[in-house]
Amino acid sequence: MAVAAAARRIRSRRLNPENVLKNFLPFLAACLLFVALPARAGLFDDDEARRRLDQLRTDMDARMEKLEDASRAQMLLVNQIEALRAELAKLRGQVEVTANDVDQSQKRQKDFYVDLDTRLRKIETSVTDLTQKLAVNAVAAQPATALPIDPAQETRDYEAAVNALRAGKYVDASVAFRQFIKAWPKSSFLPGANYWAASALFQARDAQTANEYYTKVITTWPDDALAPDAMLGLANTQQELGDAKLARKTLETLVSKYPKSDAAKTAKQRLGKK
Repeated sequence: MAVAAAARRIRSRRLNPENVLKNFLPFLAACLLFVALPARAGLFDDDEARRRLDQLRTDMDARMEKLEDASRAQMLLVNQIEALRAELAKLRGQVEVTANDVDQSQKRQKDFYVDLDTRLRKIETSVTDLTQKLAVNAVAAQPATALPIDPAQETRDYEAAVNALRAGKYVDASVAFRQFIKAWPKSSFLPGANYWAASALFQARDAQTANEYYTKVITTWPDDALAPDAMLGLANTQQELGDAKLARKTLETLVSKYPKSDAAKTAKQRLGKK
């Protein structure tokens, strides 16, 4: 009977709604908590993802801006390099032109020295003969009552000027020739004295005064053997003074007026004529 009573008590306790509800509520709360936790965790994950995405966008914008700045700097550098290349090409062209001018100037100077040496040798040969003739003429023309003079002084003065020119003393030579011209206004050496004075002046970098002496030879002694060379020298002074057009015209006149002279051959070469 005691057992049966106990069984009834248990049965009645199990079927009692209050007992059932009392035992079920904690279980239900636990289930709800289990379901709610992942949802809350998912909410936190979305916020973190948005924050990281915003940060990523900010970083990308910063990197793109840096990339654009680098690209602009690179384009500026490329433009500067191209400008430098163009300037270098221009400088190379100027150097080539200058080098060509120097070569031509050196060639003309070399030709001048060769021609100068050849002509001076001829002068040395003829000066001795002229000295004797001048001495004879001076003695014959001297009045009986006149004071004795040195008939060879004219030749010595001319030779001194020529020797200064041969020694490369262009300033001294130009002074000596001009003094000779003043001292001996009726000398037969005047065409040569004026021509060599002009040559010495040109070599001494006085192209303007050399121009005047070359012009004097051409206008005063147009039939002298030195007239064609004086015209060639005149063209050189005109070129040196910056008047290339007038220099070319002088060379053309030289070829036309003295076609068989050595100076005309040189003029043709400079004009590019055959």
